[in-house]
Amino acid sequence: MKDTLRVIVLKGATELGKQVNYELQKIRKEKKSYIVPIVQSRFTNGEGKVVITETIRKKDVYLLVDISNYSCTYPMFDYVNHYSPDEYFQDVKRVISAMMGHASSITVIMPLLYASRQHRRKGRESLDCAMALQELQALGVDDIVTFDVHDPNIQNAVPNMAFENFYPTHTIISSFIERESLDYQELLVVSPDTGAMDRARYYADILETDVGMFYKRRDLSKVVDGKNPIVAHEYLGKDVNGKTVLVVDDMIASGDSILEVSMELKKRGAKKIYLVATFALFTAGIKRFEQYYKDGYFDCIYATNLCYVPKEILQQEWFVAVDCASFVAEIIDTLNKHESISPLMNGKKEIIERIRNKKMKSS
Repeated sequence: MKDTLRVIVLKGATELGKQVNYELQKIRKEKKSYIVPIVQSRFTNGEGKVVITETIRKKDVYLLVDISNYSCTYPMFDYVNHYSPDEYFQDVKRVISAMMGHASSITVIMPLLYASRQHRRKGRESLDCAMALQELQALGVDDIVTFDVHDPNIQNAVPNMAFENFYPTHTIISSFIERESLDYQELLVVSPDTGAMDRARYYADILETDVGMFYKRRDLSKVVDGKNPIVAHEYLGKDVNGKTVLVVDDMIASGDSILEVSMELKKRGAKKIYLVATFALFTAGIKRFEQYYKDGYFDCIYATNLCYVPKEILQQEWFVAVDCASFVAEIIDTLNKHESISPLMNGKKEIIERIRNKKMKSS
């Protein structure tokens, strides 16, 4: 096969990029680096610039970006400014522009999809995610690779561009069942709201257990921080008393909702509570999580390394970072070889077999 694979890693995704490069070397049994060096700089007025320092002519380029990494900073007007998702997205477009049409194909790997929560319109508001995808399509991007997107229907905004939405469910469950001693007869999966119900059902299907759901009852007469405040969490489903409960969602932002759900579960007699998410953003810090853990409202949080997690959190005894670098590398390798990605979309059979073997050993 021709040597066509190149990976460009934007600032903020450096650590994940190094791991993905290492996994690609293992897959292809080669020692050479696939990463193309770039200079990603900022002027002191905040404007950006990108220079690609190696040829990418006739190469299949995979552009890796983490829009959530707020740890990256630059000086602007004599103060320190942190990168925002908007700035990362602008740099994605700068990289594509710097290619000058020389690449054979361009695939943007954006695990946390830019503006994914702004995916539908309610009244006079912007459709940021749809507009962003259409911008990338207009710039010549051939494929978008993302993970556990907030609403998969957003791909309808770009019907002529490939849109691959992967789920790290099997990777997360593999880590979970290896680390935890479980009584599968007492296991229950719970969705924190109606929107996450399909995800919860999928987890429950793989773990061969029942599923429950919380319904967020909101005060529709008020708007606080852009949304209607939650009045109560109403539970629908099997009794959680004495159960080990997995609460699964796509992301943990401030954590208010999932922590309140964990408290409600504990009040209802749940024995152990695990919080599972693809993306753990902790936008309001971790003090509340530390307190809830100390008070026994949850036992552990499982989340992937597909988005930035500070060292302070990685060192917490209640947090487990599930490594998805090999999964990303497999996706890149498969796409570059023009092979079917269907096997990567569904590892369900293998994980179910592993769980059944564990059940047999424990019985």
